[in-house]
Amino acid sequence: MLRNRMWSFGFRSAIMLYFIILIVLPIIGIYSQSITLGVGPFWESITNPLAWKSVLLTLRLAIVATLLNMLLGTMIGWVLIRYRFPGRRILNSLVDLPFALPTAVGGLMILLLLGPNSFVGNLAEEFGIEIVFHEPAIVIAMLFVTFPFVIRAIQPLLEELDKSEEEAAYTLGASRKLTFLRVILPSMMPGILSGAMLAFSRALAEFGAVVLVAGNIPGKTLIASVYIFGEIESDNPQGAAAVSVLLLTLSFLILFTVNLIQSRRVQA
Repeated sequence: MLRNRMWSFGFRSAIMLYFIILIVLPIIGIYSQSITLGVGPFWESITNPLAWKSVLLTLRLAIVATLLNMLLGTMIGWVLIRYRFPGRRILNSLVDLPFALPTAVGGLMILLLLGPNSFVGNLAEEFGIEIVFHEPAIVIAMLFVTFPFVIRAIQPLLEELDKSEEEAAYTLGASRKLTFLRVILPSMMPGILSGAMLAFSRALAEFGAVVLVAGNIPGKTLIASVYIFGEIESDNPQGAAAVSVLLLTLSFLILFTVNLIQSRRVQA
């Protein structure tokens, strides 16, 4: 018994040490680095016009990518769960490809597919649409890396949904559209919201896929993660840490909201 308790205590201690070294200490390091030179330089760093524009651009494009993810992810998750067709399992497994694929490779794929020398890129230019090295390419890159979140969040909810509620709605004369809006969608909404917030948080921090397709023009297509990288390259770690703190704090708020939604779902 004593040996089991000692083994359990050692195991918990190892897990806590692992968590502290990999999670807690880096977070503390970021916050402390951001105020190393004082509050004044910290404020100057986050109010720098280029820094502020890069953060606002990142927020705006991440919101666009998240809204598209909510729409497309809900439809794709619905199709993969409710319909049976040849190749469904292959498509379902491909949903997780952005998790397994290096993000830089994803950016290169977008560059080759939609770049100026590609068929799609040339066709878009004929209609006056510029994709690569402009904001649309950034949104596409964010969509690619965040694609699985909403889908994987709603699939368990659809599998657990009691079909008798749908059948009861049909029996009472409700249309398929009304049944979806009044019965199915409310059950899916916690998954949609939690998946969307995780996708938004992930889009805020994306670097590898975006840096290849954004053009990185200061004030126009320079997003926050690339700006942070540039500050490090310019030997300004305090400025990079200050902008990182903004994104990190926002991610904490998103994580807290996701946990709150999931806890309410469990209680319900």
